Amino acid sequence: MKPLILICSQDAEFYLFFSHVLGADGFATELAGGVEEAIRQVTEREPQAVLLDCQPASPVGPGICARLKGELQTDALPVIALIASGAEHQQLDLLKAGIDESFLRPFAPAKLLGYLGRKLRTPLLSNGANGGSLTCGELNMQLGSRRVHCNGQQLHLGPLEFNLLRHLMENPGKVCSRDELVGAAWPANIHVGARTVDVHISRVRKALSPHNVIRTIRSAGYALEEQEI
Repeated sequence: MKPLILICSQDAEFYLFFSHVLGADGFATELAGGVEEAIRQVTEREPQAVLLDCQPASPVGPGICARLKGELQTDALPVIALIASGAEHQQLDLLKAGIDESFLRPFAPAKLLGYLGRKLRTPLLSNGANGGSLTCGELNMQLGSRRVHCNGQQLHLGPLEFNLLRHLMENPGKVCSRDELVGAAWPANIHVGARTVDVHISRVRKALSPHNVIRTIRSAGYALEEQEI
């Protein structure tokens, strides 16, 4: 079955264009014209991702995103904003609503396809009685038992290091800011500085050595390499 992408737009040409782009890459698409229809489609059809058509005259994108992320608790569902010229002011509202990714139009369709490929085809997530697992290349994480293996060898990680690596594995190739990593690894309402994040990332790298799969992006954060280890 083809992975389903929900396209939220009131512009028929927009839908037809991106439906063609996605269809050529092996995706199926459905159209939702408004907030309530988008919520219903996500609930009934369970798409693998949602595209928001963000137009200057129709600022519904942030509202749809907020409903999906808040009301439906769809953190695992990628919500992507395609922002038209003149609607750049919506970016802040989209970020507050929890948007996963934004593209300013015009942009090369390959960028959107590449993002969807990374989010939907890697990492490989398996569910089971053990709580599930994440796999990226030779790196395997058993979520239930909290065990991590690299190239068949077990790694020894503390709770914070495990949480950091898990978040990076769940977002391969994505540049994760230090603030994002703090939210993923530390309890709420705990103040953690950038230097503390760096120290714990260095411990993850030491455990992974000699496999240097975590990249430092200067002034931005860290990313897990997408290629196999």
